[in-house]
Amino acid sequence: MRVALTGGATGIGAAIAQKLNASGHEVTAFDIVDPGPNADYWIKTDLSNPLSIAQALSATEGPFDALINNAGLPPRNGQAELVLRVNYIGLCTFLDGMLNKLESGAAIVNTASRAGAAWRENLHQIKALMALSNSDVTSFIADQQMDATSAYNLSKEAVIVMTMARAKEMTSRDLRMNSVSPAAVSTGILDDFITAFGEKVAKNIARAGRAGLPEEAADAIIFLASPESAWIKGQDIVIDGGMSAMATSDALGLT
Repeated sequence: MRVALTGGATGIGAAIAQKLNASGHEVTAFDIVDPGPNADYWIKTDLSNPLSIAQALSATEGPFDALINNAGLPPRNGQAELVLRVNYIGLCTFLDGMLNKLESGAAIVNTASRAGAAWRENLHQIKALMALSNSDVTSFIADQQMDATSAYNLSKEAVIVMTMARAKEMTSRDLRMNSVSPAAVSTGILDDFITAFGEKVAKNIARAGRAGLPEEAADAIIFLASPESAWIKGQDIVIDGGMSAMATSDALGLT
């Protein structure tokens, strides 16, 4: 496969690139940081910057068999706007620009998060975000009085909803698109999530027995990018070691 991968330099993205490379697939990585030898090509890309995205798209030659939108920022104090721009606005801008560079039958995989699990209760705000242009993000953050954590949650909720909402469109294009929602994964940004979400993260890791590994998330993402997943469309696949199942069981009084 020829695979376009955003965020391929660290964490889950690096694991994806390594696994694809080891299996003989061609990887073009789009990242601010050089992804190293696991990518065949690197196109420097800042997803918070529309001009950088446009330049990257102009420098990109298809067709690709898969697009993996993995780049994202964790919730860090003072970065609410940057989080929304990278995790959702930039993802969508890059995705739309790549559609004509994908082979018929290609797969798109978007990395969301278990932090987006409450999307059903937040559809009004999600729809407002989905309707935004790049120029409206600053005022949106101010109007919604968002901090970095709420911006992160919203960005991942929106990725899940957008993936579902565009299933019909993608099918008409002979493409398929899914998302994945990892929970706590042992990467360099795990401490950011512990800081943002507090004891909840430690409790969930303890219940699951351990944090997830980047390679485990990568395996699920690569499967969704492969022809073997051809009948899976518009779905969000949760990768959380049973954390959500245990929480749901508690809420329903099943245990």
